This record gives sequence, structure tokens and C-alpha cells, in this order.
Amino acid sequence: MSQNPWDDPEKKDTPPEIMSENPKADAKVEQALQSASETADKSKEWRLIEKIVSSLNVEQRRARRWGIFFKLLTFIYLFALLGFFLMGRDISGAKEAVDRQPHVAIIEIRGVIADGADASADNVITALRSAFASRQSRAVILRINSPGGSPVQAGYINDEITRLKALHPDKKVYAVITDIGASGGYYIAVAADEIYADKASLVGSIGVTASGFGFVDLIEKMGIERRIMTSGENKAFLDPFSPQREDETAFWTTVLETTHQQFIREVREGRGDRLIESDKLFSGLVWSGEQALELGLIDGLGSSSYVARDIVGLERMVDYTHQPSPFDKLFDRLGVAFAKHLSAQLVQHWSPELR
Repeated sequence: MSQNPWDDPEKKDTPPEIMSENPKADAKVEQALQSASETADKSKEWRLIEKIVSSLNVEQRRARRWGIFFKLLTFIYLFALLGFFLMGRDISGAKEAVDRQPHVAIIEIRGVIADGADASADNVITALRSAFASRQSRAVILRINSPGGSPVQAGYINDEITRLKALHPDKKVYAVITDIGASGGYYIAVAADEIYADKASLVGSIGVTASGFGFVDLIEKMGIERRIMTSGENKAFLDPFSPQREDETAFWTTVLETTHQQFIREVREGRGDRLIESDKLFSGLVWSGEQALELGLIDGLGSSSYVARDIVGLERMVDYTHQPSPFDKLFDRLGVAFAKHLSAQLVQHWSPELR
């Protein structure tokens, strides 16, 4: 075998004298390679740290931008509320300026008469007291456009009109029915000194109703069993999922009849001998303005402007209708009014109504 190291293919690249005679050089090379490897690792770590710091900076800038956005949104919201408030004050200030001159007070009673509605007793009574308290209001016109509603709310308003008329005998109250003044709407109107309507207005409906639904057959067809437990004999009174009982119907009829008689009594006291007696007068029917005039349910045909100008003798009219605050208007537009209306309808489902 040849002794020449250059003949060995595994040792051709490294001369034997270099391998055996320069160990320090080999150590330096190895140290240099290790140092280069460590430097590369440190470089990777620094790049990773730089990326983390950079991403944190981006998140901070993004959070700062969102913070500025929400602060601006809050300021815009507050300024909008302030604008609504100041606008409401400007409107009330204009009203006070007009209030210094003799005028006729107008109070709108529009829509269903119910607690929480625009035509609630609280709103209407507040307007009535303001109108009677004003030194410059010479008369009060109730402009009614209502199909009726709660007999309790209508009764509150009727009683308050009677009370204020006794305190201010020199200030007359006129009711003017526009499209409809039926049931609870007419219940309020009879408290006025005089009632006017258009020839085509709907007037009357002196009656009481309470309505609901029965689901007994439906749940039987669907295989649903009704289970109800009460601590009182009549606690499940008028339950729509139970068969209707004759004694319950008879009792509820007496409740409605009592409320009807209260209504009739108020009409007789308010209209007096102006009423033309008829067997259908208190049957719940509704009449046109012309028919109502013949029956003595109203005193004449005309609008609120006609009453102010030709009956009272003043053309200037000031609206005393209760106005919700700008905040209430804003919340109503956001849907709160719908929720309140829905809850009111659920509560009043079985309550008697003047219709």
C-alpha cells in the first residue's frame, strides 16, 4: 500500500503537516465559527425583539386613534344634547313672549287616551293647569282627535276640567272635535262648556268594551295541556287558555255596565237639557257631526279657529299642549317609546276601554 498521504482520497484536501502541526489554528477557526453562530442567533433575537416592539407601537397608535375617536364621539353626543336643550328653551321662551298678550289657549288631545301616551292624564292635566294659570289666556280650547281609551285617564281629565272651571269661572272651556271624538275622547269633551265639531267628524260611541281571545280549542288540537294553580277561586279570572265560564262572563258584564253608567252620568251632567233623548243615544253608536248636533251631543259646527275668532273673540291662539323634553324625544327615536307602548298594551289587554 502506498505511504503517500496524497493518495488517500479522504485526506487530499488537508495536508498531513497542517493537520498535525497547527492545532491552535484549528481552535481559532472553530472559535470563530462558534462566535459567528452566536452572533447570528443574537441577530435573530434582536430582529424578533424589534418586531415585537414594532407591533406594540402599532397597537398603541391604533388604541390612541380609537381613544381619540370615542372622545370625539362623546363630545359630539354631549353637544347634541346641549343643542336639543337650548332649542327647547328657545321654543319655551318664544311661547312666554306670546303669552304676554291676550290669547286663547289650545290643548291637543290626540290619539289613544292611556297612561304613558301623549294623551295621558298627566300630560293633559299639566297643560290644563298652565292654561288656566296664565293671566293672558281668555279661554281654553280642547282640540280632540281621539277614538277613546282608558276610562280612568279620561275620568281624571274630566274631573280636573270641572275643578279648574270652578276655580276660574270667568274662563270658559270649549271642546273642538276634529276627525273623531269618540268614547273616552267624548268623555273628556262633555266636561267643556260647549262642544264643536266638523260636519263629518265622528262623535259619540258612549259605551264600554273589553275584548280578548280564547285559545282553548287551539291548544287542544296542538296537544297542549293547560296547567294552572291558584290560591283564590277567581284568580285565573278570564284566562284565555281555559274555557269561558258563565259566572265569570256575568260578573265581568256587571263591571262593564257599572263603567257604562258612570259614562252616561257624566254625559247627562255635562250636556244637561241640550240632549235629545233617544233609545240609541247611549248604545255605543257613533254619529257624524251633523247627526250629533241634532241629538244635542255638540253645540255647533266649526273648527278651533272659528271658536277662537267668532265665539271667544280672539284670533291669537297659543299652544299649551305638553311637549316632551328634547331628551325624551331623542330616547323616543331610539326606540324607548315603542317598548313603553308595547308594555302598556300588554298591561291594558284586559282593562275596560271607553269605545
